[in-house]
Amino acid sequence: MQGQLDSPLTQDGIRQAERVAERLTGRGITTVCSSPLGRALRTSVIVADRIGADLVEVPELADVHHGDMAGLTWDEVDDRYPSARDSRADNRYGWAFPGGESYAQARSRARRALSACGWAAEGTPLLVSHEMLGRMLRAELRGLDATAALSLRHPHDVVFEIENGVERLL
Repeated sequence: MQGQLDSPLTQDGIRQAERVAERLTGRGITTVCSSPLGRALRTSVIVADRIGADLVEVPELADVHHGDMAGLTWDEVDDRYPSARDSRADNRYGWAFPGGESYAQARSRARRALSACGWAAEGTPLLVSHEMLGRMLRAELRGLDATAALSLRHPHDVVFEIENGVERLL
């Protein structure tokens, strides 16, 4: 589990970022707001350089904080925290990683990120974040409840355009 571990972007990730940049060329994006974590920040640099946009680091775009479980596999989690999976299953939205945060806490942070990005950009900004926080960003922009937010899935190399609560894949 990565969470807020500051891992570098892989070669596959670099290729994905380059493809995303190609898709965004000519769309009028002038600001890229990025998580400060290495993998997202490197993606943002690739995209911003290619499309000629300003880059703004937004700490609130970092992924859900996995606390003491960051860097562990699920097998290691099961050994060290035997009841964690059951507790998480009982309240996935409100359950917090030991020493970390819950989806509910991350959603509050996602709201702050959206505000920060809105203030930082002229026009509509591109946000580069992570899968778990991405669910919360999309839920906020679409007005989804907790259950619907947790059901959202997306691969690493997608771009969503969300306007007036309506989402489409670019």
